[in-house]
Amino acid sequence: MPELPHYESHLSHETVAFVVALPKRKQRKLLDLADQIARQPNSIGDYRTSDSAGRTIEHLLLEGFLFSYWTDHASRELRITEIVQV
Repeated sequence: MPELPHYESHLSHETVAFVVALPKRKQRKLLDLADQIARQPNSIGDYRTSDSAGRTIEHLLLEGFLFSYWTDHASRELRITEIVQV
């Protein structure tokens, strides 16, 4: 079975600011979760919305954090636009 292409997670500036404000342990956890999502870029989130550019934004709740992201298949990147602790 062929291996799926590798995707990388990329965080928006606002998301980076959120992550660096957390303790180191939670920072690592969030980055690991972001990479976990990127390993399965075609997975469907818990719900979807659209942004102002018309892109489909997936929203996925993982371990007490809501990740909002869209997949850029052309560049093989998962663009995380927001993370919120719930």
